Amino acid sequence: MPQPENPIQPDRIAAATVIVFRNAGDGNPPELLMVTRSRRMTFAGGAAVFPGGRVDPADYDLAANLDTMLPPDEAAHRVAAIRETLEETGLAIGVTGNVDAAIAQAARAMLLESGTLAPVLAAMGWQIDLDAVLPFARWFPKNERLPRLFDTRFYLANLGTGAVDIAVDQTENTKLYWITARGALEAAERGDLSIIFPTRRNLERLAQFTDFAAAAQDCARFPVQTIIPRIAEEDGQRWLCIPEDAGYPVTREPLGDVLRG
Repeated sequence: MPQPENPIQPDRIAAATVIVFRNAGDGNPPELLMVTRSRRMTFAGGAAVFPGGRVDPADYDLAANLDTMLPPDEAAHRVAAIRETLEETGLAIGVTGNVDAAIAQAARAMLLESGTLAPVLAAMGWQIDLDAVLPFARWFPKNERLPRLFDTRFYLANLGTGAVDIAVDQTENTKLYWITARGALEAAERGDLSIIFPTRRNLERLAQFTDFAAAAQDCARFPVQTIIPRIAEEDGQRWLCIPEDAGYPVTREPLGDVLRG
């Protein structure tokens, strides 16, 4: 099976994030799983984000041994998305086999100890299902002021209905919760949540969807492109802009507002 060429690039950090949908019932908008990052974190400290993190070399190793038609680099990102969700929240997505709250808890404990997903899959008798995470977006904010440059692929996962056990990891994150996209935007407007520019744009896009099926249809309409925000000046005001054809209802924001957020 072909191996990815130079998967770890020195000028960027490859990362994967999952937006997990949960049906709210009674015709209400779907809820999304979000975490609040520890203020000690260098990147987006104190901000509300979706579960995720960097792609590790072990994710590439596992992806290379999977029977998949996906490009190796894409497969590794999906492996990382599944691993990070289990590690950060205790939620087992993208796996098939015997899964319940107790088994997921044991799998998370094993993952936190080993740091890699492959032995967890073997011990639990799970098979990884890369199709369970749907490509949604890719953001690469090039900003010399940022301490790290993250090239992040965003995925969608559908939890459906039912109660699940989730717990914050208490290391990188301090809070874990379900919230609608519109609710998160309103909380940010009140000052109850801090959200960075990519998260705000993604929440605005997600707020359009009445259910996971609508989100999946939107993904089919707008194939993933790498979004690199750019600064534009108009009538003496500077704006931070993204492409108009990527599926986002809001494509620019005054630069001063971005810096304050």
